[in-house]
Amino acid sequence: MRSIRVASVALLSTAAFALAAPIASANDGGTTPNVTSFGFTVSPTTVAAGGTVTLNATGCQEPLVKASSGIFDAVELNEGKPATAKVDADAKPGAQYEVTFDCKGEKGTTTLTVAGHSTGTGTGTGTETGTTTPSTPSKGVKAGLGGGAGGLNGTEIAAGSALLAGALGGGVFLMRRRAGDQA
Repeated sequence: MRSIRVASVALLSTAAFALAAPIASANDGGTTPNVTSFGFTVSPTTVAAGGTVTLNATGCQEPLVKASSGIFDAVELNEGKPATAKVDADAKPGAQYEVTFDCKGEKGTTTLTVAGHSTGTGTGTGTETGTTTPSTPSKGVKAGLGGGAGGLNGTEIAAGSALLAGALGGGVFLMRRRAGDQA
């Protein structure tokens, strides 16, 4: 009978530890996407295939910021001055592409959307009406931190650790107390 009690306390303690450990380790040290020490923009945020976007980065201590994406050639922004990039003519309408800005190894990202193509239904007089046809993005889903795990701070981690230590301590106390009752 004693072994069943000891096993159940050990199992509960292990379960508490296993559930608390991933939460404590989910804090990634502040590398949350798009939170950077420098600012960056893409303008416009929606562009037609073959169009041009203006890239800008501010507040970088390095004189050179690199901007890259899968739908235009890499661009270097010198001394905080904006630069332009021409979007590939074969970019998929309706797709969203990630634009990455790199300031001395620190990276920030934003999304650039390729405008859907228009299908005219008129006579060529300039007064046609068109519809925008969305299409499926060519890239997969960008994974994130998931839920609120990325927002853990030191206080929450300390509180979780204290609860875990209390559960483990309580399990040890109960095991020793019951072992004393058996003797």
